[in-house]
Amino acid sequence: MNRDYFAQSPEILKGFLGYMETIKGRAANTVNEYFIDLRTFFRFLKQQRALVPHDMPEDEIPIDDVDIELLRTVTLNDIYEFMNYARSERSNSNTTRARKASSLRRFFNYLTENVHLLETNPARNLSTPKVPKTLPKYLSLEQSLELLKAASNEHSERDYCMLTLLLNCGLRRAELVGINLRDIQDDHTLRIRGKGSKERILYLNQACQDAISAYLKVRPRDGVVDRDALFLGHTKRRLSLQGVHYIVKNYLKQVGADELSTHKLRHTAATLMYQQGGVDIRVLKDILGHENLGTTEIYTHISNQQIRDASEANPLSKVHMRPSPKSTENAEKTDKKDS
Repeated sequence: MNRDYFAQSPEILKGFLGYMETIKGRAANTVNEYFIDLRTFFRFLKQQRALVPHDMPEDEIPIDDVDIELLRTVTLNDIYEFMNYARSERSNSNTTRARKASSLRRFFNYLTENVHLLETNPARNLSTPKVPKTLPKYLSLEQSLELLKAASNEHSERDYCMLTLLLNCGLRRAELVGINLRDIQDDHTLRIRGKGSKERILYLNQACQDAISAYLKVRPRDGVVDRDALFLGHTKRRLSLQGVHYIVKNYLKQVGADELSTHKLRHTAATLMYQQGGVDIRVLKDILGHENLGTTEIYTHISNQQIRDASEANPLSKVHMRPSPKSTENAEKTDKKDS
């Protein structure tokens, strides 16, 4: 977790963030999101309670003085007012507001069920904004091949290896940068640490094996700061999340897919494995490291082309309605008039 965030937090929030990180095993990015959502709520609450000057800029409102006495005054109506504020004043989407609702539910549940500082949970009956279901965006097989070909610069072997692992293994960005040399096993498997520090083992196909082998031959050895990190940046430290984003985004622009992100390569890998590789959905769940099968089932979507092909494949697709005697008679009359 970002320690600067931790330093800004009141003691009651530090306890929650520490619990979510160490006991519940939430990823650092997730814990940071909890902090940001709750900081926004605390600032809103202090404004509503007139605890700060009305003209104080929101990003200057301190939250280190928020305590359990203030939180005991929170009602469900306060939370709904905050959700409305997030929509109308901050232009938060349904997805963002759903995340804020989740953060508030987890926080107040912690205060009531885990540390017993509240007798009543004001967020217990909080409804979550509906998030529209959208099909994942992904690269076609042809675009994926073009993306791999685009890796041509002074870091070609490294970048090609990164793209190959993303497209073949469906890794998250954090999982990719977290790979250590010792995670690559002699039996051609790869140990991955996923969300919540949960580990899974992936099999490296020949493309991945070859890409890793080629990269290791040129991977810097002298002056390396993070010696165990597989992927290194130009400073010879472990490549950062932002570094991966920049690198992949540049290649996506080269193949005309600049509207996509690194995470869409995970969607691409899953879609290609399911649609063209025929991978069972339960196996795909384990490859991607999903907790629930329902999360994986989004990749069972069928492309528009497949829908058209299926429709055309119906044996009744070429059958036409037999003309009625009346329509035949009318057609003959029309022919005579035209002649």
